[in-house]
Amino acid sequence: MTEPLLELDNVTKRFGRVVIAEDLSFTVSPGDVVGIVGPNGAGKTSLFGLISGDLAPGAGQVRLAGRTVTKLDAAARCRLGIGRTYQVPRPFADMTVFENLLVAAQQGGGLRRRPSYAAAVEALDRCGMSGQANVPAERLGLLQRKRLELARALATQPTLLLLDEVAGGLTDPEVAQLVKIVRGVNAEGIAVIWIEHVVRALTAVVSRLTCLSGGKFVGDGEPGAVLADPAVREVFLGTEVTAALAGGSLEAPSAAAGDGAAGAERGDP
Repeated sequence: MTEPLLELDNVTKRFGRVVIAEDLSFTVSPGDVVGIVGPNGAGKTSLFGLISGDLAPGAGQVRLAGRTVTKLDAAARCRLGIGRTYQVPRPFADMTVFENLLVAAQQGGGLRRRPSYAAAVEALDRCGMSGQANVPAERLGLLQRKRLELARALATQPTLLLLDEVAGGLTDPEVAQLVKIVRGVNAEGIAVIWIEHVVRALTAVVSRLTCLSGGKFVGDGEPGAVLADPAVREVFLGTEVTAALAGGSLEAPSAAAGDGAAGAERGDP
């Protein structure tokens, strides 16, 4: 039996009376690609913080490849193989695209000299940004900033990649390009956990879908089954929305449930 790459064992996190993770247990195997959905404020981004080390759990354990990393900070976990993106890309604006990736490879991945340059070049190629290598990050549009955010995470050479709403704000053709990149990354053996409101992007890639609400998991399994689960529809899609998978996309009467403003989860704790 393959050892899990990531394990959350009864993880709990509270801010005062606000519970953002309640007794969560969750595993991801090497090479898995898992989608996470849920309403705003469900604790999805906070879950990533608990995995990446940005947040420390009040109780429970986090393990990576069998090693307990609960007390390690984000920098240490990054060097062990956890790479992540953030909802709002914040590159070093006065640096070029390549320089941003070099910083990620060296400071995030702990690489030096030739290996760091090789990792930066590889991330450029993976994300289709070779032509923008010498462009200052401040001159990039939204799609290219999203790609740079993904490329910076990849430059750390992760075994587990956490994607936080990287499709938010993109057009349909741009989402399709992003899906292609994520598929390619996963095909190389990198496990992916993807938080997204643009559900059609998730269903085009993931083999497993999890719904988080109120700091608890309310659905976990095959995407079609999870989206059809009454409990999931209640908390995420709304009771009046009919969820149906057709050709890898989610069809719903109201786009406001997720695809509309591309689901920027600004209020997620």
